[in-house]
Formats: sequence, structure tokens, C-alpha cells
Amino acid sequence: MMTRSFLILVFALLMMLWHLGSGGETWSLLPSNELESFILTEIRLPRVLLAFCNGVALGLAGSILQLLLRNPLAEPGITGIAGGAALATVATLYWGAVEPVSWWLPAVGLLGGMVTLGLLWLLSGRQPQGIRIILVGVALSAISGALIAVVLNLAPNPFAFQEWALWLMGSVANRGWAYVWIILPLLIVSLLILVTQRRYIQAQIFDEPTAQTLGFNEYWSRFLLLLVTALLVSASVVTAGIIGFIGLVAPHLVRLLGIRRPNSLIYSSGFVGGMLLVGVDALVQTINTRVELQLGVVIALIGAPWLLLLLHRSGRM
Repeated sequence: MMTRSFLILVFALLMMLWHLGSGGETWSLLPSNELESFILTEIRLPRVLLAFCNGVALGLAGSILQLLLRNPLAEPGITGIAGGAALATVATLYWGAVEPVSWWLPAVGLLGGMVTLGLLWLLSGRQPQGIRIILVGVALSAISGALIAVVLNLAPNPFAFQEWALWLMGSVANRGWAYVWIILPLLIVSLLILVTQRRYIQAQIFDEPTAQTLGFNEYWSRFLLLLVTALLVSASVVTAGIIGFIGLVAPHLVRLLGIRRPNSLIYSSGFVGGMLLVGVDALVQTINTRVELQLGVVIALIGAPWLLLLLHRSGRM
């Protein structure tokens, strides 16, 4: 176990170094002049940290949903929370009420995510179950996507449309330390809430009827875990746009490593999600294309075949 953890940490360190040295014509980590020092500290370093924080947030959210809904195919996008946060953010930017980099922007995105969470909880019934939450979430996600399309179509100029559309595809490029300071506090708050619910999370190792007999306040605990999901997904949407499939892939990669206890699964999924997003973002910078590929697009190209593989395996079982 210790050897495996050590190898994972070494791999993570190498991934971070690869990312920090990427982005130029050649791989370079040590700056040779003042300009390169500025690029390293003000562009590359915040970018790798933002990618890691977003991956952690999405990995945590995905593993929580898969445990809570007892569905290995669950991921943050199916709850509609990401769509609600994106809709609130795009609408606010459309009206010009908030600057693109402002402490009010995560508050707006969080409000959109929380409103969607409230609708999800209300429409799922008095005893919200996994399949019902999924169905309501898919419906809310479709509505949010349609309303975002309406806002984009009503954009005041084509440049705004292009900028928002690219933002919705997901990216951590051209973002500085301000975005790191936006997501980091919400990530810490989410982790603190998860610590308070560690006993309920660990109880998910049992089947649902057994877990309900262990004396937990099922209604409150489920709501808190969905609240954590809303915090994590909203923070990610506000700082990097919509990035799918990390929350789906990361928990399955952790299970392939033999980690299955609920609490360990959740925290390991966060770490693996962070490293996965760092690796994909480094790949995006390494690939020589005329225009840098959007992070969400590359993740979708990786995650969609994985989803098809999981569906195929579950169909055979």
C-alpha cells in the first residue's frame, strides 16, 4: 500500500513538472530571464494549480454522486447543477452586472447552482431516491442548456458569443491567481463538510435498507452531500467553464487501483481527478495546433468512450 502511494505521488510530481514546463516552443522549467520568470509565476503556476483544483472538485463531486445515488455512471453533469451555475453566470455576464473576474461572479454561479439544487430536491419528492434524482437532474440540465443557448443567441455582438461559447467548453487558459483564490475557499469549505459526514459516507458500504437502520438523519445527510456537490460544481463552472467526464472517470480509475472504502474512494478520486485534469491540460499545451484545443472538448473525447465502455460492461453483466 505504501509503495503504491509513493509511486502515485512520484507520478503526480512528474505530471506537475511536465505541466509547468509546457506551453512554449520547447519544454523548459528553469527561467533564464525576467520575462520567463514572470511567465512561470504568473501564468504557468496559477494555471496548473487551477487545473488541479478543478480536477479535485469534479473528482470529489463525481465520487459523492456515485456513492449517494449508488450508480457507477453518475457524474456532476446529470444533476443539472453545472447547467444552473453556468446559466446564472452567462446571464450575469450578458447583462454586464459583474466583471468577468470578480468575487461576485462565484457568488452568482453558486446561487445558480443552489437554486438548481433546491429545484432538484423539491422535484425529487419527499423521499428522494437515486433514479428519481437522476431523471429530474437530466431534465433540469436540458432546460439550463436551452436557456444558455437563448442567451448566447441574444448576445450583443458576435465576439461576446464566441467568448462565452469558448468559456462554456471549459478551459483554464489565460486565467491568473484571481481564479485560484475563487475556487480554493469553496474547495476547503466542501472538504470540511465532507469531514463532518464521514461516518454517513462510510455507512454507504452497506446496501440502502441496512444504511437506513444505522440511526443517521438520512434526509439531512443526503442534502448536505448534494450541497457539497453544488459547491464543488459551481466553483468549477465559474473558474473554468463546464468540464465533463472527470467526475465519471476519476472514481473508476481509483477503483482500478483497488481503493473501494467510501471515504478513501472520495478523497482519492479528488486527487486522481486533479492529476487527470493537469495531465490533459499539459497535453493540450503540448499538441501543436493553430488554436489551443479547449480542455472540455479533449476531456469529452476521452470520457465519452469510457462511458460507452462502462455501458457495454454493465449490459453484459
